Amino acid sequence: MNEGRRRAGRPAVLTTDRVVTAAIEVLDAEGLDALTMRRLGARLGVAAMSLYRHVPNREALLAEIVNRLFAEAVTGYAPAAAWPEALAGFAVAYRRVLLAHPHAVPLLATHPVDVDLGKELLAGLLARFEAGGIPQEDVITAVQSVAVYVLGHALAQVGTPPGGTPAPADETATAFYDQWFDAGLAAMVTGFERRLTGDGYPHQ
Repeated sequence: MNEGRRRAGRPAVLTTDRVVTAAIEVLDAEGLDALTMRRLGARLGVAAMSLYRHVPNREALLAEIVNRLFAEAVTGYAPAAAWPEALAGFAVAYRRVLLAHPHAVPLLATHPVDVDLGKELLAGLLARFEAGGIPQEDVITAVQSVAVYVLGHALAQVGTPPGGTPAPADETATAFYDQWFDAGLAAMVTGFERRLTGDGYPHQ
């Protein structure tokens, strides 16, 4: 009976997944500067030192957050049949997650997603380019360029000084940024489409 009471009172088993989830919660609520190992341990109800069994240091934790949020961006994302539409769809899905986690935008803008994980998560999109006969080096250029555009635009929309709080967006501001994003994305995707498959392709 005493053993049962002890078991009932034990905290949930700490896992890397749980640590990263809690870290994103702290990041969303309090900002990047507040995300320390001590603060994270307090949220999880454990000593900060116990976190190092799951993430070796804060930089490794930030990398895990970046990978998790990027994975969240492409979860449920189904690439369209043609690569230009698939590329645009990826941009929209990525932006949606960035705007849902405004404090994380500067982090994703300065910490690259793990390359192998990125390729795995974007396998469907990359396959659309391959089906269209687009050379791999051009695929990388197009996808990375669009990803950087999404990040830059999100920074313009939610960016604040370090430790600051993003200003609440009103409907007018949101509509302005949506229109700006859509126009810029359409121009970029159209430009790549013309360059890679149309008259704008740089023939040797």
